[in-house]
Amino acid sequence: MTASSATATVLQAREGLRARTGGPDEDGPKLLEHVLGWTLVVLLAMLVTQTGLM
Repeated sequence: MTASSATATVLQAREGLRARTGGPDEDGPKLLEHVLGWTLVVLLAMLVTQTGLM
């Protein structure tokens, strides 16, 4: 084992021990997020149009 491979092994082990910070998951419900995002866009566009801002 070389010094660089030993360092890489230590860094990988330390990375696995990191505490989660409560951020978004990697594999969350992407379809739901897209649907809710587009719904917000449409509602905002309707609000802007109805109030005559554009």
